[in-house]
Order: sequence, then structure tokens, then C-alpha cells
Amino acid sequence: MRLGILGTGNVAQALAHGWSAAGHDVLLGSRQPENRTGLGFPVASLNETAAHAEVLVNATPGTVSVELLHSIGAPALAGTLLIDVGVGLSDDFTELSHPNSSLGEQIQEAFPLTPVVKTLCTMDSTVMTAPGGLDGPSTVFLSGDDAEAKQTTGRLLTDLGWPPSSQLDIGGITSARGQEHFALLFTGIANGLGNHTFNVNVVTRPPA
Repeated sequence: MRLGILGTGNVAQALAHGWSAAGHDVLLGSRQPENRTGLGFPVASLNETAAHAEVLVNATPGTVSVELLHSIGAPALAGTLLIDVGVGLSDDFTELSHPNSSLGEQIQEAFPLTPVVKTLCTMDSTVMTAPGGLDGPSTVFLSGDDAEAKQTTGRLLTDLGWPPSSQLDIGGITSARGQEHFALLFTGIANGLGNHTFNVNVVTRPPA
């Protein structure tokens, strides 16, 4: 599958490595591709990346994601699944840029013809692509309004090492705010542990 990842930071590079290893054709998108060489993957402009992709992934800072997507334009994004992994946080990581909503919702509202699925934003880049490296199973969440888009996203998550048993569909795109607001708890847990390489696991009572 042709994947276009918007962004060239740690998250974008980790996802590029994970999906490339699974056999996908990955292109990174940047506003300044000429300055983002030596990453081990081809880098193109945002518009070229969007045109290349069967599935787009937003791995840009959540405070600028909507503006960046507008620069590509709604017609170029229409009908293309957009997997959103971004979270908008203040520079000191203490406040959300969408405190009464979520980036996922804002993107879906701005681009109604682009099915948006929120996922992978409750963990760091190491865990995104190597969940098997943790001490036991953990959970990755999916939020979105389009069932087919979620199925495609689920298959891509499986390619990163997340079996279907670890994937939890928590509802429509409005539930993305639950995933994004976890960022504040994530920061607290990381401070308590002294590292960022962890995840949560949803456990339930055994059947009666």
C-alpha cells in the first residue's frame, strides 16, 4: 500500500520504518523537503505526498496540523483515509490546544470528505512500532466515523505488531478527545516512571 506520512520527526520516522518493514511503499511529506535529507526514506512536498498516498498519516505537531492540511487543500484530500496520530500540546506539555475538543475532530470537521481515524496517540514512537517489546500485551485505541476506514487502519496497525486482540474501537471521532486528553496523564506517568516506553492495557472481568 502507498502510505504518505506528513511529518519527518521521530514519530513519522518510526512509523515509516515499521510500515516499510511490513512491505508498504512509504513517502514522507515536509514543507521543506530539500532540508530533510538523510532520513533513509524519500521526502517530498506535502502536495506530492498527498498525491502519492492511498492512506495519509498526520504525524505533524497538533498545533499546526489543521493549517498544514489546509495548505494541501480539501480537494486533494477528499476520499483519502487520514490516520491522525497528532496531539496539540503547549510547549511545556501542561495544556492541550483543543481542551474542549480534539485535533481528530477538528480535522474531520474541516475536511468532511476525508475519513479520519484517530489512533496511536497514547504512547511514544518506540511503542507504536514495537508493542511486543513491552512486558505483556497492551491496548491501542481507534476513533472514527467510517467503518471501512477503521478496518483499513486496523490492518495497518496489525502490520506494526498490534494484533486485533489489542485493538479497541472506542467509537466515533468525538471519542478522539479521550485519546488526546490522555496525553496529560501520559506525561505524569512518564515522570513517575522516569521513562516514556510504556503503554496501558484495558483489562476486564473474566466471564461469569
